Amino acid sequence: MSARLCLVLAAGYGLTAVALGALGAHAIKDLLGPDGLSTWQTASQYQMWHALALLSVGIWMAHGGPKRLGLVAWMFSLGILLFSGSLYGLTLGSLSWLGPLTPIGGLMLILGWVTIGLSVIKADRVNAP
Repeated sequence: MSARLCLVLAAGYGLTAVALGALGAHAIKDLLGPDGLSTWQTASQYQMWHALALLSVGIWMAHGGPKRLGLVAWMFSLGILLFSGSLYGLTLGSLSWLGPLTPIGGLMLILGWVTIGLSVIKADRVNAP
């Protein structure tokens, strides 16, 4: 993944995290109920944290970071989509088939963090702005 695409995806995920978080907190909170609202909040929080992580990865990539950061960006992007997306879907209706996607998305997020750690450990130097 290119740094530019990474940064665009980070902005998109950040924007939708805010919008979906507000939607859950205001417009549909009564529809969701307490458990659903908690799940919705978890989805939007994880989405925002990883949008910020994706933003950081994109900035690092733009400043000459290791090539494996492209893989990290894909892992975070897919992880957000599968983890948060499945939680949003599960809270909105009888989409129980989304349930198995949640842990796969979580694993992608974890692997992204592991890959960042390995990138730092293996780097001769860390290029930062």
